Amino acid sequence: MILLKSIPKIDKFVSKSCFDGYSKNLITKISKEVIDSLRNEILQSNVTNINEDDLVKEVISKYEDIVSPSLQKVINATGIIVHTNLGRSLISKQSLEKAMEIATSYNNLEYDLQKGQRGERYSHIVKTLQALTGCEDAIVVNNNASAVFLIMNTFAKNKEVVVSRGELVEIGGSFRVPEVMAQSGAVLKEIGTTNKTHLRDYENAINENTSMLMKVHKSNYTIEGFASEVEFEDIVKTAFEHDVIDYYDMGSGHMIDLPFNLSSAEPSILKIMEYNPSLLSFSGDKLLGSVQAGIIIGKKELIEKIKKNQLLRMLRVDKITLAIIEDTLNSYLKNDLENIPTLNMLHIKIEVLEQRANRLKTLIGDICKCEVINTQTLIGGGTTPNKKIPTIALSLQFKDYKANKIEQELRKHNLISRIENEKVLLDFRTIQEDEIEQIESIIKKVFN
Repeated sequence: MILLKSIPKIDKFVSKSCFDGYSKNLITKISKEVIDSLRNEILQSNVTNINEDDLVKEVISKYEDIVSPSLQKVINATGIIVHTNLGRSLISKQSLEKAMEIATSYNNLEYDLQKGQRGERYSHIVKTLQALTGCEDAIVVNNNASAVFLIMNTFAKNKEVVVSRGELVEIGGSFRVPEVMAQSGAVLKEIGTTNKTHLRDYENAINENTSMLMKVHKSNYTIEGFASEVEFEDIVKTAFEHDVIDYYDMGSGHMIDLPFNLSSAEPSILKIMEYNPSLLSFSGDKLLGSVQAGIIIGKKELIEKIKKNQLLRMLRVDKITLAIIEDTLNSYLKNDLENIPTLNMLHIKIEVLEQRANRLKTLIGDICKCEVINTQTLIGGGTTPNKKIPTIALSLQFKDYKANKIEQELRKHNLISRIENEKVLLDFRTIQEDEIEQIESIIKKVFN
């Protein structure tokens, strides 16, 4: 028990000069935990001496671990442009700078400068979306799942929503369309089969309790072979003939045609708007290339009803989100597409990717075996499922290191790669040009 008497007193311990500049409250809290742990170890005869310098180092280490940011920058070398786990779409620095100016000053978020009275926060993106898509009105909520829930709750509470069985999707995070509908109060009316749904299935399902004909984007799978689905254009016509609402949950909607012939399977928002739909919703942080949000566009009378739903206040977005979305949409409107990083990565030429890969190969070729290869990648984020696009990657091989170990070591330095055919690949579809020297530095630090 002599050792127990040697345990430092908390008040004396935390007053050490080595803790100057640290938060006194947090240092005290951690010190109590460390010293309590030490006491238990002594009682269990696991400690035979006390070194206060080691205790100080342990406290400071725990302190730094707590206050260090958990959310960190990483280099995405996976080739997946809309990477759900890595923050999805990159926000344009230009858009963020404009939003920063708005956020750090008073602004007209809910103030009408012309009338000198209270305004509406959604008005800031309506005129841009009207000019861009031809919609009558629009509203923005915090993500597309919120948009789906809000639309269902507004128009289909205790009423039937007709959906094809082949579109009852589950996406990441266990988001299931049937369960969201149930939570919103809507009654799901399944039609067709998993692989085939016909227009007559929609027509036969409509009754006096039908509120909506809904189409859902199959965000992370495709149905191949003996399969068919109904085009949204025909759903719009059928809904109009029977005086019910048509609604398309587009998931990752894109504003312009996609390269690599992807638009043949994924029509754009502008194409869908040609059908004069009642309602569309889509994500802001996927192929649109902006910040996380759920954007709803459509008929003015329907949007007005959504605005009156009390749930909207819980789901609305803030000034920073609105500022970034508005700037992104203006980039589309002005055809200033180089301001949208997602589109830049999607459209960049293979020749440019190859040049960048060869540049890195030259920088690190003396410490590893590397090869520039042609391969394929996915866009990601639940977009264009199973559709691959061409890309260029640099394969890495280090003596005495297996692929899993190389990937792990790079990941420790926030460089996220992928493994293909037992080789670690750095995919230049998602590597930014100003990150090449950073990658060189990481590789030389880890393996040189």
